[in-house]
Amino acid sequence: MTTRRYPRWSELAPLLRPRRPALRPVEHRLAPAVSIADLRLAARRRAPRAVFDYTDGAAGDERTLSRMRDAFARVEFHPTVLRDVARIDTSTDILGRPAALPLVFGPTGFTRMMHTEGEPAVGRVAARAGIPYALSTMGTTSIERLAAEAPGGRLWFQLYLWRDRGAGRDFVARAAAAGYEALVLTVDTPVAGPRLRDARNGLTIPPSLTLRTFLDGATRPGWWWDLLTTEPLEFASLRRFEGTVADLIGRMFDPAATIADVEWLRDAWGGPLVVKGIQNAADARAVVDAGVDAVVVSNHGGRQLDRAPVPLEVLPEVLDAVGDRADVYLDGGIMSGGDVVAAVAMGARAALVGRAYLYGLMAGGERGVARAADILAGEVRSTMALLGVTSVAELGPRHVSLRPPGAG
Repeated sequence: MTTRRYPRWSELAPLLRPRRPALRPVEHRLAPAVSIADLRLAARRRAPRAVFDYTDGAAGDERTLSRMRDAFARVEFHPTVLRDVARIDTSTDILGRPAALPLVFGPTGFTRMMHTEGEPAVGRVAARAGIPYALSTMGTTSIERLAAEAPGGRLWFQLYLWRDRGAGRDFVARAAAAGYEALVLTVDTPVAGPRLRDARNGLTIPPSLTLRTFLDGATRPGWWWDLLTTEPLEFASLRRFEGTVADLIGRMFDPAATIADVEWLRDAWGGPLVVKGIQNAADARAVVDAGVDAVVVSNHGGRQLDRAPVPLEVLPEVLDAVGDRADVYLDGGIMSGGDVVAAVAMGARAALVGRAYLYGLMAGGERGVARAADILAGEVRSTMALLGVTSVAELGPRHVSLRPPGAG
């Protein structure tokens, strides 16, 4: 029979370590976040539904988004043990220049809609983290302002092919004048994908105060207060626009773009040129033949064509097609540092993330983006250590495989 007694206070005291309460709202939201999934939940609580859904959602029935996450869920690592992993080097080369992580903060549109600190906050965090950041044509901060707000950062500019080629030439010239390192041409958006969450929410740019958004905003006053008491939310690349995302894409983007336009851009831009939106080997080979320096295997985060190929599954054939003629990056479905390591082990030079840092931005502005960067960096480091590798260069196919669908 167990003999019981009352514990002494001296025995209880060391066990009672209450966490100091976070008095500031941002700290309160970010303190418990130990994963990107935690930041996603914090973002969902802070942002209006339409804004959160714009970031979180995808095209059609969102099968592509689900399949991308399923592909990473099927990753199986193959660690080696009894290796000295006391020191881990997460650095690599991206476009021929050193980066602290095999990671790029990819281009995202309407970023100040998520939080009014917007693109400058993301750019500053990327600069401190030692990784590139790509400003979107659909951004809410100008090319010149971002360069001023994130000095010393590795800035890329993402370009869509517009119906007005003069506007495209202007963007290229401004990016060059502002010292941007690389140009990223997105090629998977000839027309707008059917983003049903946005349609159901009635999302417009800028957000409009309908009865539904007003009621939703009543439970999220902080977001609306930020929106209404800071500079107007508008596209930095347009003087004025009001309407849906589909309206804008239909009006501005050129559905008649071809490989000849890639060749034109190669002649117009003297720096590194990246093409984003590659989903098969033939297209990868064609754009590399046209002179690009890197390709991004990407389906636009599942936001364009539902049931599109899954980038992680397409990566091997693109690598075979490109060989050593260009860098190959991977984008889509990446929500952890383990995902980044898996992509690199499968052959990608680096991974691009969008939603991952936007969840942090929505949850806590620049501090939220920094939290996302810290989480990803820590997970990359710990995954490498547990695999028994000490440098990114050591990662290879022997460290990873994809379990068959349904294998659990």
